[in-house]
Amino acid sequence: MKDTVFKTLVKSEIENAVNYYDSEFSGDRQKVMDYYLGNKFGNEQENRSQAVLTEVADTVEFMLPSLMKIFSSSNEYCRFVGRNKEDVKAAEQATKLVNFVINSQNPGFKILHNMMKDALLFKVGACKFYWEEAETTVTEEYNDLSADELTMLMEDDNIEIMSQDIIETGMLDELENEIPMEQTFNVEVKRKTKGGQVKIDNVPPEELIFSRRATSLEDCSFIAHRTNVRAGDLIEQGYDAETVFKHAGPGSADDEEERTQRFQEIESGSRLNTADKTMQEVMVSECYIKCDYDGDDIPELRRVVVLGENGDVVSNEPFDHVPFALLSPILMPHRMIGRSVAETVMDIQLIKSSILRSQLDNLYLTNNSRVAVVEGQANLDDLLNSRPAGIVRVRQQGAVQALPVAQLGTQGFAMLEYMDQVRDQRTGFSKASLGLDPKALQSTTASAINSTIQGAQLKVEMIARVFAETGCKDLAYGVLHLLQKHETKAVTVRLNNEYIDIDPRAFENKFDMQVDVGLGNGVETDKLTMLIQIAGKQEQMLQQLGPGNPIVSTSQYVNTLKKIANMAGFKDTDQFFTANDETDAKMQAVNEPKGDDKMAIDRAKLEADIALKREKMQADIALDREKLQLEMQMRKAEFEAELSLRQQKLALGGEISSNLPRV
Repeated sequence: MKDTVFKTLVKSEIENAVNYYDSEFSGDRQKVMDYYLGNKFGNEQENRSQAVLTEVADTVEFMLPSLMKIFSSSNEYCRFVGRNKEDVKAAEQATKLVNFVINSQNPGFKILHNMMKDALLFKVGACKFYWEEAETTVTEEYNDLSADELTMLMEDDNIEIMSQDIIETGMLDELENEIPMEQTFNVEVKRKTKGGQVKIDNVPPEELIFSRRATSLEDCSFIAHRTNVRAGDLIEQGYDAETVFKHAGPGSADDEEERTQRFQEIESGSRLNTADKTMQEVMVSECYIKCDYDGDDIPELRRVVVLGENGDVVSNEPFDHVPFALLSPILMPHRMIGRSVAETVMDIQLIKSSILRSQLDNLYLTNNSRVAVVEGQANLDDLLNSRPAGIVRVRQQGAVQALPVAQLGTQGFAMLEYMDQVRDQRTGFSKASLGLDPKALQSTTASAINSTIQGAQLKVEMIARVFAETGCKDLAYGVLHLLQKHETKAVTVRLNNEYIDIDPRAFENKFDMQVDVGLGNGVETDKLTMLIQIAGKQEQMLQQLGPGNPIVSTSQYVNTLKKIANMAGFKDTDQFFTANDETDAKMQAVNEPKGDDKMAIDRAKLEADIALKREKMQADIALDREKLQLEMQMRKAEFEAELSLRQQKLALGGEISSNLPRV
């Protein structure tokens, strides 16, 4: 494909995606932000109540702690499972390594929190993962080096010699002549160390653009991260300075309404443009597009970097994955972006605010009611000055009469409670679910309270499961892919209370993934009670059957104890217990009998076998005896029956012969 044709294709995709973003998402997100911040609706009237409730913010901030607790209840956001038996150990190492990268090398909690909050508010939360090359420079000094040592130092490509001092030392002979000795060197060097690691960045919703008909990341033909980057940073990354400066400066994206709205509380006025060219911003579109660039009639994925609004392509290379992970709380079939929680309660915020305004206006009228005045018979200045113990001068009785005000208190509060019920049905957010509603919990059984709480938690758990199966899983797979592709050395992580080196290049096979986000049908106290009961049963089996039994191992028992400690709030359970395969082997070795004890156990086993065989033989003899007796009884019964039958026949024959006529 020609460069001009390709440039036109990329520019067209960007324009279509931006237009889709402007028409479908931008206005909705700005409206949601206004509702979240509790801004006015625009329908306010002068001298009337302008109160605004924060239903959107309350609902989102209620769900966030529950979701973060679910995902943070374990140190592992995900768990890989080996497809074959020999992959079990590698899958465990991959799990530890990926979670180490997310939690330790990157701010995992902050990334997940921002993704979830964006998703709850703006329909989609996104993050981008990529491999970042890093180069560190350290200045070092070496003294008294020999020529050979200096040569070895100079052969290192990562070392640059900055300064060098030659020191010659000598000695005097018998005639006091100086004899030269070996030269030594003092050098100052600059050592460059190259490395890299996986970086994970949150992507603001307004910076993510994609094709209209995309149903998932897998079939998305175009997706891009479109943001402003400082010119100096682009030049540091290796882009041509002249091309970068050509696109530097204020552009259309600088006045983007969503970005301005996000910072409206902490900044005001127009944005000042710095005189330093390297600090000026450039519009950068990092695009991932599927197209037939090489002309083989098969579209392939390519990574394209475009500078400026005119779409100057400065980088174009084939790529093997889409480096984004997306969250959407309410999935819509056959659409990549679903619905947000905020949009389900925006109308409730408007309705409840309108009701509250009516209530307040009614209260104001009650305290300062309108009056009917006979013209010319009352002092209007006294009436307009509403103050306690104020006097109104009138010329005749009945010149001033208060106009009746309908009381809306009971009906208004009932309507507010009804709207709360509607909100609860949509989101699961209720005082009953938090155990704070005295009306709902008064004279109620414990099972009914648990059912109420669990029913309300189903909404949150459903959203958590959606997050786990979509964005969290994509993020974990992406991090593992980057580690396998770019990591050139083993990474030291803590595994089973020991620091070990894990080399991701050794992961030859692919892994399945098991999502572990602490979900369940019961509340925390019920889970903890059940785990304690399980631990008791495991302890009983270990005591009766020994540590080498095939039902419960020592490590399984310890894992149960670690889970109990984890639910109690202790994340680092390795400080209390250690459990692995070596633990089971050591326990079996410790409890395995030796010497005379082993001979005694063998003798006891032999005696037990003999006793068991003797009991079996006696049982067989008793059974045969019972069978013989039963058979003899059956034969005796048959003989008696046959004898009785013959006697009956003989008796019957005698009667017949006696009745015959005589001849």
